[in-house]
Amino acid sequence: MGRHDDETETSYITVPSFLKCPISLDVMTSPVSLCTGVTYDRASIQRWLDGGNNTCPATMQLLKTQDLVPNLTLQRLIKLWSDSSGTGSSPVPPSGQKVPTKEEVNESLNRLMTTRERDDDVRIEILTRIVRFLKDSDSNREFLKKKKMEFITMLVDIIRIKTTTKKKMELVLMAVKILNTIKPDRETLSNLMLNDDGGDCLTAMLLTIRRGDQESKIEAVRVLDWISYDARSKLLVAEYDGVLTETIKSISVTESDPSLIEASLSFLITISKSKRVRSKLIAAKVISKIKDILMTTEMTSVSVTEKSLKLLETLSSKREGRAEICGEDNGRCVEGVVNKLLKVSTAATEHAVTILWCLCYVFREGTTAVERSNGVTKLLVVIQSNCSAMVRQMAKDLIKVLKINSSVLSAYETKTTHIMPF
Repeated sequence: MGRHDDETETSYITVPSFLKCPISLDVMTSPVSLCTGVTYDRASIQRWLDGGNNTCPATMQLLKTQDLVPNLTLQRLIKLWSDSSGTGSSPVPPSGQKVPTKEEVNESLNRLMTTRERDDDVRIEILTRIVRFLKDSDSNREFLKKKKMEFITMLVDIIRIKTTTKKKMELVLMAVKILNTIKPDRETLSNLMLNDDGGDCLTAMLLTIRRGDQESKIEAVRVLDWISYDARSKLLVAEYDGVLTETIKSISVTESDPSLIEASLSFLITISKSKRVRSKLIAAKVISKIKDILMTTEMTSVSVTEKSLKLLETLSSKREGRAEICGEDNGRCVEGVVNKLLKVSTAATEHAVTILWCLCYVFREGTTAVERSNGVTKLLVVIQSNCSAMVRQMAKDLIKVLKINSSVLSAYETKTTHIMPF
């Protein structure tokens, strides 16, 4: 009987190849298409893109856009196949773990919220089922996002618990994962997590960044970014002891995963809107880390480069920021900015031109490093590009300043040569 059951199970998960994701080789639950026309399961292709890749895995074509378009026709075919083959709404997951139904999730939530279940093993089991439910489809994520606020409050309460044991740490990681997945209303979640100036919650988030695995670190940074929605919350989060230090560590090109670097840069951009935070970031030597990203010879994702330049643009508004950019390793940071002109994306070029305009045109700093990097030639090409009219004008302003500076330097060198004794 057992053998017969095994054979039935094998038959149960055999599916037509065109219904399978080219990455995971499992039946797609949320099929989406790239601009190349190839369809993948949303979770699989999102992990590929979050890993810093900017190509289609099947064709290896460079992606003009990373937009994911739902393939509704294939979704209907999968539903039709599932119904006709008796598999239900979705196939059995490879692990053999059944995805809970909405009714089962409701029962689990009621158990957590009405009885306030305190047994860690039971809570871990329930949250594991909820995580499995969330990963299964977009509709499941929307379903849970609309649940009563008591559920969100309960997750925040879990994050607040003292992580004195491995099981309690596991509970915190799961609560963070769920919050990052469903993304409740920003203001509401921020108020819940920071209502006591964020002490307990921020301690737990910091511990997750320090001790969690790569996925947990990314989720924790994204939740911190999500709850930093206004001036007060940004300052509270940014000035909590250890948050800036750990986040800056996370953008190290030699140690961190590309997805963690991208999430950390997004978070730093969010909180850097405060002048006080910008000063703290500059003092913490974040510009040196950005320089390393811009100068690395390894493949860096478009998004990471764009975010690095966007953060640098923000920091260049501060006098000490400009001093760091121009003085960092004899102007290597400026060289890194010039090198990204017209090489990454229109957005990256526009951030780079804005940084150079602020340095060289407004404050007459960093011109030598720009000239040394063949900046004038590249800016001439920018003028002919499809960048915005404002950015093209900035490029013209820069060329004037650089040419004047070059002429003055040339005249000085000629004069010096003439008065030098033979």
